Amino acid sequence: MSNSADSNATGSTGSDPDGAGGFPAGRRPRLRPVRILTVGVFALAGLLFFTSFNTAKGTDIRSDDNLLKLSDLIQEHSRKNKELDESNASSRDQNEKLAKRDDGSTKAQDDQLAGLEKDAGTQKLTGKAITVTLNDAPPNATAKLPGYPEPQPDYLVIHQQDLQAVVNALWQGGAQGIKVMDQRLISTSAVRCVGNTLILQGRVYSPPYKIQAIGDPGKMQKALADSEAIQNYMVYVNVYGLGWKVTEDGTVTLPGYSGTVDLHYAKPVE
Repeated sequence: MSNSADSNATGSTGSDPDGAGGFPAGRRPRLRPVRILTVGVFALAGLLFFTSFNTAKGTDIRSDDNLLKLSDLIQEHSRKNKELDESNASSRDQNEKLAKRDDGSTKAQDDQLAGLEKDAGTQKLTGKAITVTLNDAPPNATAKLPGYPEPQPDYLVIHQQDLQAVVNALWQGGAQGIKVMDQRLISTSAVRCVGNTLILQGRVYSPPYKIQAIGDPGKMQKALADSEAIQNYMVYVNVYGLGWKVTEDGTVTLPGYSGTVDLHYAKPVE
């Protein structure tokens, strides 16, 4: 037998479950589920309004202009790192000029130092060069050849090992100097990727990635062709459309490395 949820304690308009006015002692009237749901919705709405007010503090939290994107922060740090590198390079050039003028060294010692600086990659280098360009595949790429599975997302992007394979092959082919994007590599340079971006010496780059090397163009191209890692990469080029291009550039000049040359290493804590 149903009860009216709007009946008062005397049961003037609803059915009386015990045949007398009012509800039995010790028993509460049962609320309709709809009323419980309504109360819950209003309570949740109030909580959401309070949370939104407390978070916004008078600002428009729906506007993208008020959101600090991680990518923007990374790009800003990358730009600042570039400016610091350029400033550091300028200061180092001035210091080296002053040192060479006042150090009292002999010509033979100066020549030896110049040779070491050339090998270290801190000085400009001129010679015949090739450029290798790698790029992501189109996002809607499909398998171009029979017998291959449809691509997973990571099949379509350049990975750290792809860039490392190119750099290692160029060194193997006798490269005298290598530039990745706009930075010269030295012995402590690390080619690292995070997601689909390249992080090199504190700066961030997006594809396409360009790697330029000075040396014998024929030997370097042969080393690229002989690399097993690059042969595997070429499968993805042919099947899924990853970008691959090798060009001969003629005579070019690579910049010297402009960052810090201080070595950092770990040591046991005493």
